Amino acid sequence: MKKPGKEASLLIIYTGGTIGMVHDPVTGSLVPIDFRYISDHVPELKKFGYELHSVSFDPVIDSSNIDPAVWVRMASIIEDRYDEFEGFVVLHGTDTMAYSASALSFMLENLNKPVIFTGSQLPIGLLRTDGKENLITAIEIAAAKTNGNPAVPEVCIYFDNKLSRGNRTTKLSAEHFDAFSSPNYPYLAEVGLHIRYNRNDIAPPQKGSKLVVNKIFNTNVAILKLFPGITRNLVHSVLNTKNLKGLIIETFGSGNAPTYDWFGEELLRYIKKGGIILNVTQCHGGSVEMGLYETSRQMLSAGVVSGKDLTSEASVTKLMYLLGKYTSREEVIKGLNRSLAGEISFL
Repeated sequence: MKKPGKEASLLIIYTGGTIGMVHDPVTGSLVPIDFRYISDHVPELKKFGYELHSVSFDPVIDSSNIDPAVWVRMASIIEDRYDEFEGFVVLHGTDTMAYSASALSFMLENLNKPVIFTGSQLPIGLLRTDGKENLITAIEIAAAKTNGNPAVPEVCIYFDNKLSRGNRTTKLSAEHFDAFSSPNYPYLAEVGLHIRYNRNDIAPPQKGSKLVVNKIFNTNVAILKLFPGITRNLVHSVLNTKNLKGLIIETFGSGNAPTYDWFGEELLRYIKKGGIILNVTQCHGGSVEMGLYETSRQMLSAGVVSGKDLTSEASVTKLMYLLGKYTSREEVIKGLNRSLAGEISFL
């Protein structure tokens, strides 16, 4: 619990990833640090006056091995300690951070506290690391208040001077410090000499609502990225995957696809069997507008659902979440057509 005289009480959850690595003085290899002593590695944290606690996964998990079971572990830690802390900082590998942030945005219903994901491109133990600044500012944002309320009461990603909504974020670069972008939604905050919050774009606090944590995912989904020359055999094979409940099609431009007769026939056959198809654009930014061009009307008439401006990461996690929550196909489609946690815009 928060102690007298402390500005804020925060929990750091270290799942794994580059940010938590330092050189072992004996072997010289990179090893995870003990976050109980994080202030030894980042002494600047002591100047905040915050009460910082930490919990680490044991063993830590490479972000390439993240799956829904790990999301449940993260969400359960937040659920179990929700009343103890005013904010949470999740340290995570960058490769799948946007998937995890998207998933938790759907899982943590009625969230009224900040859950800030961050990480780094270089280990925190290296001289040129970006991890220190990312961690320091993520902690400051998690503790920030506006009129006595949390400044950002939602699941976010902070990286390289920008705070974005978790389910609006996608990884853009494997090399540069500005690894993430928010192509279809404004940044929630931008950091320079000051942290400037874009308050009109931040979700309002859910006052009086009890946190509800949804922990069931159905992973019987697939992604089919269209490309010139795609064959019927490939589309047929994907659509006939055993137990496939939902398919995300990454289409061209504003939701366009080939108008071959066989393509529409395959989609329609799958949908008539009870399958769900979600159309998202493979472009980095922009939105699906089904029916705008002839090349998307065939899918619209077949019953394909528009993903609007969903990111690829949010589309996968949202579909798995809805398929886990509802047994009714109609309820899943209804959920896909509405914004659950600010993940889509209605243009």
